[in-house]
Amino acid sequence: MRALIAALLAATLAGCSSTGLDLAAIAPTAANASPAAMAVDAPVMVTHPRFGDRKPTDWKGKTPWSYAVHGTDVSRYQSDIDWPTAKAAGISFAFIKATEGGDRVDPMFAQNWAATRAHGVPRSAYHFYYFCRPAIEQAQWFIRNVPKEAGTLPHVLDMEWNHLSPSCKLRPNWQVVHREMKVFLDAIERHYGQRPIIYTSVDFYEDNRLASFKGYHWWLRSVAAHPHDRYEGENFLFWQYTGTGIVPGKKGDADINVFNGSVRQWRDWVARNTSTS
Repeated sequence: MRALIAALLAATLAGCSSTGLDLAAIAPTAANASPAAMAVDAPVMVTHPRFGDRKPTDWKGKTPWSYAVHGTDVSRYQSDIDWPTAKAAGISFAFIKATEGGDRVDPMFAQNWAATRAHGVPRSAYHFYYFCRPAIEQAQWFIRNVPKEAGTLPHVLDMEWNHLSPSCKLRPNWQVVHREMKVFLDAIERHYGQRPIIYTSVDFYEDNRLASFKGYHWWLRSVAAHPHDRYEGENFLFWQYTGTGIVPGKKGDADINVFNGSVRQWRDWVARNTSTS
């Protein structure tokens, strides 16, 4: 009898999310996903990888390497990337910078987009928001430059203050930020048929009351503490834990991220959320 109870308890726990995040809350369930989506491969060559870091953090509590699935985000600053080497080292997904504002395309986007597809690295594109351009124009620019194609993960809206911008110092109030974010996100969702992910930083999240911006998965930057310590317990789908990482196949500093779940949850999420057209 004790053995039976133990077995039932183990089965129950195995069916629960270890993240506390309902990964199916926004996207269709696996049961509703198309056969093409369910067939998408999401290889994890190395689980719980522990990459080097030029400026390592003395993590307290839950560490980045306690998460099974790691990935990276890239732009022109990384130059050429040896994707097979990075994948073999434990890079299981990539976010690729595509556009900024309403007139800039990352010069490495086309190369990274084609290479990740060729080498079987699940990926999506991200847009860096520019506060001196209407959101709808930025969405149209992204749509113009990012292909609508099968095998793509949900795209990303990157929302952070850009204090280095030589042309735009504008910092609108939080109501305007919320309104413009929604315009961009709605346009992208209509075109690609996938609900986008939002990337943000601690200061931007706090300044713009993003705890009240509901209905989207979060990709959170937190390089000195776990996101739950910096974002007041906000649930997250991805966590960017360093901008000074060392990834084989990449030159210089690397942004490294984790997926908030197990390998099985990763594969299930990819199956539910990969575009089929």
